[in-house]
Amino acid sequence: MIERIAILGTGLLGTSAGLALRAAGFRGSIAGWNRGADGAQKALAMGAIDSIAADALQAARESQIVLLAVPIYATLDWMEQLAPVLGPEHLVTDVGSTKLQITASAGRLYNAPDRAAFLPGHPMAGKERGGATLGDANLFRGAVWLFTDDPSWQRSPASAALARDWRKLVVAMGSKTLDLDAARHDELVGWVSHLPQFVATALSALLEEEVGDAPELKDVGGRALREMTRLGASPYSMWRDIAYTNTEAVERSLHALEQRLAHLRENLRTPGLRDEFEQANRFRQE
Repeated sequence: MIERIAILGTGLLGTSAGLALRAAGFRGSIAGWNRGADGAQKALAMGAIDSIAADALQAARESQIVLLAVPIYATLDWMEQLAPVLGPEHLVTDVGSTKLQITASAGRLYNAPDRAAFLPGHPMAGKERGGATLGDANLFRGAVWLFTDDPSWQRSPASAALARDWRKLVVAMGSKTLDLDAARHDELVGWVSHLPQFVATALSALLEEEVGDAPELKDVGGRALREMTRLGASPYSMWRDIAYTNTEAVERSLHALEQRLAHLRENLRTPGLRDEFEQANRFRQE
């Protein structure tokens, strides 16, 4: 039974996880650590955590579950630091948006009978901006929480039980769970998550360059503009690590879109344009 959780990183996802755990009825302790003290203070004031950890490693040792809610390279760094100080009575998990490197490190550093367990996770939930103040107890409700567990890993009975209990808490927070191979995960999110972000970023940057100073822009731009550029507000700091760790999948999807846009441009006055709309409509109907 889980009674002590440490959340390393009290930004949007970490704070939301703490709030969602409380909303789901979790009665144990939740300690929080953040690189910037302000984020931890806000998470504490919001009730997402019970205490602020001065020492992240000590807080991890004193917890049963360690949730890494930090960017991907920071997650990989924490995995290296935590592995030597945790044991088979601990479970570490994460919320990283790419999983190949994290899952590989989990197999190298964790998931042996004499070591802590690591359960790679990725909730398909978020907002275009980050920070503790945007934390939301309902952020994960109705979302899919992906796991890239490896069935070949040999965990201790205690850590295996913690992994099962964490999955139950994820469901209690309102999420549906789905297990995927790590490579398949990165391929899929490259299409359905990362591509939309980079398209929105490119479109927003293009509009800023071409018509950003137009005084009529707010009046002329309607719902379509708002929906298509909402993700364009996402900061580089949130997406740099994703671009670095899923480069090939993102490159493939962007290249395919470039070809599709060229096809569209070449068929603006042909029946090919109708075919594109029909295919797009089918995707939305499925």
